Amino acid sequence: MDALDSNPPRMAVVIMGVCGSGKSTIGNLLAKALDCSFLDADDFHPESNKDKMKRGIALSDKDRIPWLEILRNALREHLLGQNIVVLGCSALQKGYREILRSADPDYTQGSSESVVKFVLLDARAEVIAARLEKRAAEGNHFMPPSLLQSQLDSLQLDPSEGILKVDAAQSPNDLVNGIQALIFGQKLDIQDLMYWI
Repeated sequence: MDALDSNPPRMAVVIMGVCGSGKSTIGNLLAKALDCSFLDADDFHPESNKDKMKRGIALSDKDRIPWLEILRNALREHLLGQNIVVLGCSALQKGYREILRSADPDYTQGSSESVVKFVLLDARAEVIAARLEKRAAEGNHFMPPSLLQSQLDSLQLDPSEGILKVDAAQSPNDLVNGIQALIFGQKLDIQDLMYWI
C-alpha cells in the first residue's frame, strides 16, 4: 500500500467487537496487508478465563483487567520496537480501551489521543449468532454462543473516542481495504462500508 511505503506511522490498530464479529479473521488479514504482527487477545487469556467462558460464565472485571494489562504491555513492546501492530480484542467498554490506549508511552489518560486506534466490527445480532453457532458446531472456539447477549449488553461506545465502525457483514477483503483506506487517509470506493461514531 502506497501509504506505508515511506516512514509508516507508529500505530496499534485494535480490531474490536463482540465474539463472532470477525476480529481474528480481519485482524490477521489486515496485519498481512500491512506487513506487521497480529496479536489475538484470546491467546493471552489464562486458562481460568477460558474455563469460565467454556462453562458459559461471563468474565468479571477481576478476570479481564489483568488480561487487558498483559495486552497493553504486549502492544507497548511492539510500539517501542516497530511501527505498526494489529490486535484483535473485544475491548467492549471505554475503561478497557483506556487500558489499551495507555500502551502508547505518550498517551495522556482520558484524552483519546493515542497511536492506539480502534475499529469496531459491527453486525446485526442474528448474523453474529449464526457465526457463533457454526463455530461451536465445528469446535473451533471456547466461547459459547450463549455469551453473545452479555457481550452485546456490555458494549459501550462514546463518540468522543473517534472509533471507526465498520459493517462486519461485508466481505473480509472489502473490510480490510476499507479499514486501510480510512486509517491512512485514502479515498474509498465503497460508500456504505464504514462510518465514524
